Amino acid sequence: MRNINERYVDETYDEQGLLKTYKLHYPENYNFGYDIVDDIAVNDPDRIALVWDSEDEGDRKFTFADIKRLSDKTANFLTSLGIEKGDMVMLIMRQTYQFWYTMVALHKIGAVAIPATYMLTKHDVEYRVRAADVKAVICTNHEPALNAVESAEDIPSLKYRITLKKKREGWIDFDEEVEKASEVFERRDTKAEEPMLMYFTSGTSGNPKMVIHKHTYSLGHLMTAKHWHCVVPDGIHFTVSDTGWGKAVWGKLYGQWIMESAVFVYQYEKFNPDDIMHMVEKHRITSLCCPPTMFRLYINAGVEKHDLSSLKHCNIAGEALNPDTFETWRKATGLTLMEGYGQTETTLTVATLRGMTPKPGSMGKPSPQFEVDIVDEEGNSCPPGVNGEIVIKADTPGIMIGYYRDEEKTAETLRGGWHHTGDVAWKDEDGYYWYVGRNDDIIKSSGYRISPFEIESALLMHPAVLECAVTGVPDPVRGQLVKATIVLREGYEASDDLKKEIQNFAKKETAPYKYPRVVEFVKELPKSISGKIKRVDIRKADIEASKKQ
Repeated sequence: MRNINERYVDETYDEQGLLKTYKLHYPENYNFGYDIVDDIAVNDPDRIALVWDSEDEGDRKFTFADIKRLSDKTANFLTSLGIEKGDMVMLIMRQTYQFWYTMVALHKIGAVAIPATYMLTKHDVEYRVRAADVKAVICTNHEPALNAVESAEDIPSLKYRITLKKKREGWIDFDEEVEKASEVFERRDTKAEEPMLMYFTSGTSGNPKMVIHKHTYSLGHLMTAKHWHCVVPDGIHFTVSDTGWGKAVWGKLYGQWIMESAVFVYQYEKFNPDDIMHMVEKHRITSLCCPPTMFRLYINAGVEKHDLSSLKHCNIAGEALNPDTFETWRKATGLTLMEGYGQTETTLTVATLRGMTPKPGSMGKPSPQFEVDIVDEEGNSCPPGVNGEIVIKADTPGIMIGYYRDEEKTAETLRGGWHHTGDVAWKDEDGYYWYVGRNDDIIKSSGYRISPFEIESALLMHPAVLECAVTGVPDPVRGQLVKATIVLREGYEASDDLKKEIQNFAKKETAPYKYPRVVEFVKELPKSISGKIKRVDIRKADIEASKKQ
């Protein structure tokens, strides 16, 4: 271990050992590929970088020397096609191990990597390729994804279609060409402030926005790995996320490798809680990060059936955490669930960091890496207990450059030197932040502004409720009604009596006006491949249904 992370950060701690100040610094030509991956590969070549397992191909391990060699070969292959600095390359690669050295190769070239989900449709591909002038697509051998790319029309910028593990007419064979390429790739000139990575992120309406990050974004995730995931150089970290989502580079690449730690990747078709826990047991995972929903499913599936003793730290983000899940997981494993918050546009900005005492349901406190505040509509700081928008000073590595080719939206979000998140929260007297919801998620009913997270937390305390999502459904009188879409635990059957029981339970646990007037029982909730509940899908379906009435 060479403590590479210490080159890029100055830290101080208080008397209790808690992180007090944190400031990143870097050279003008900083590049994650050369300065992190290659440095470790040359000086500690046998250090494990990636442990990969799959349902049908078994497991493999890659050292940092392997990642350097394969990324150099991939860089030579791509530049032989004409991929150069600034070119846009879309990666539809699921959890295939090739994703990791392809990302590093693109960083070395100075091209812009665009990770994307394999669930894209023909329309999605067309929009993305046109909007970003994508020059090449590297796609997993997933038939629907391949068909979506093949059927896309009017995309003149797309010069190369490249596929993995499967020969296909009209496509270049990635693995075959990488194997033939030279292992020698000389360092190219890239700058720390130049574009490196882009994500398409969807709102509740309109086309997805293009969030673009510079090379320093990778350093922005050092905080994520070091003080939130608490990874250690000889440990192995597992973040459950598909590579198409920003969470993947939060927990499966940048910060973990800067800390010289291994990352674990499990390639699976459908989430199964027992399978994930088996992977933790089999590979002796030391830190685990998932949405709260997954921890509830682990508990429901039976944590006691698995040896999870290797785990030292567990993290959650993105959804409501109810005290029952927090306490049940703690009793079962001895571990507390440490919450965190950030966006595709940022890195980790608010969190329960190493050494802090968590408050179940709270996001934690602002990271010392950033200046964070909660402000009202006039931009004034909100006192404790008052809802406002989370804003972050935009002069620190980890905040986006802006929305690509959208100056208006960039100016709206990055204004006055602050990144306006669009997320509503309040802080308590101890400085802990409590999430209320997206501006778009806040339910406006009969003049009240209601947080879906608060109601979800209450409903999850009912013994019949396994999972739930609370949304606003259109109503001509109240504007919106509170709706709870619920998955029941085994042994419970949907009925009007159970509906009334859950509604009465909610009235006791929250203010009575917040109870869900609409309750729908379902077999499963719509989720992303990373397991996060997609409330927007429920809202859209209800809006469409209301139009037909």
